[in-house]
Amino acid sequence: MKTTTGVLTAALIMVLALAFSAQGADPNYVGAGKCKICHMSKKKGAQYGAWQASKHSKAFETLGTPAAKEAAAKAGVSGNPQEAAECLKCHVTGSDAPAERKAGKYNVADGVTCESCHGPGENYASMKVMRDREASVAAGLIIPTVETCKSCHNEKSPTFKDFVCAERWAKIVHDNPATEGGGTLQGCK
Repeated sequence: MKTTTGVLTAALIMVLALAFSAQGADPNYVGAGKCKICHMSKKKGAQYGAWQASKHSKAFETLGTPAAKEAAAKAGVSGNPQEAAECLKCHVTGSDAPAERKAGKYNVADGVTCESCHGPGENYASMKVMRDREASVAAGLIIPTVETCKSCHNEKSPTFKDFVCAERWAKIVHDNPATEGGGTLQGCK
């Protein structure tokens, strides 16, 4: 009896320890394909289609062009830009995250996806959470600001052009009329 109680107590402690350590762990990237499930409809703003039509969805592909190879060489990056960490950090969502954090429909070839700006989606991507904006934010959804954009669109980029927020936002606008309403990026003038 004592042995059974001891084993059960040890098992319970181990389960609780694992549960608490998992809560503090960085969430996984789930990929644009996971976001697509809910963000395709016109009623919700067709955000997935807006992303597909943008240069962000082609960011990884762009690194394979002769122009990208030339820009990388001028910036002192040797080798293939599609394999260079200096390039991937802004051309592929979560490029620096370990492989075990890239789950589900994550695909390097998708380039700059939803999770580049909104954060890894593992904890907020479920429909139950996404139906409640406050719950989504509490679960890790980032509401991007102009500073989010400038983390890549800045002078460190070898192809940097002035970042005029209103012009850039107009090219990728993808609001959900059911929840966001404003039509602008926070801090964008």
